[in-house]
Amino acid sequence: MNRVVLVGRLGRDPKVKTTGNGNSVCTLSLATEERWTDGAGTKQQRTEWHNVVVWGKQAEACGQYLAKGRQVLVEGALRTRKYEHGGVTRFATEIVASHVEFLGDGPRTPQGRAPSTDSSDGDIPF
Repeated sequence: MNRVVLVGRLGRDPKVKTTGNGNSVCTLSLATEERWTDGAGTKQQRTEWHNVVVWGKQAEACGQYLAKGRQVLVEGALRTRKYEHGGVTRFATEIVASHVEFLGDGPRTPQGRAPSTDSSDGDIPF
């Protein structure tokens, strides 16, 4: 099973593009934090950065409603892709989102909830 669920904050505003065949794609930079106290009693913190790719109507909604600092829940699958940059082969590991839920402060629906997106129905539930 290849399933990832993360809750974190956006490190930059979403970037939305349209592919040659008209599909929308949005890239997100998601920061997750881990905090603990080490054996000496010192508080420690580690931040991990994750690249997230969102497609279709979800991508459009992310571009419209999300901004740097916004907290989100992302559910999806890990994908590794290979690409060339300056004649060097590189690899990138990304989370391809199947569901993005907007958390915390931000635009609200008439029902008082932050909108969420889900690839199963393709529409934003308002």
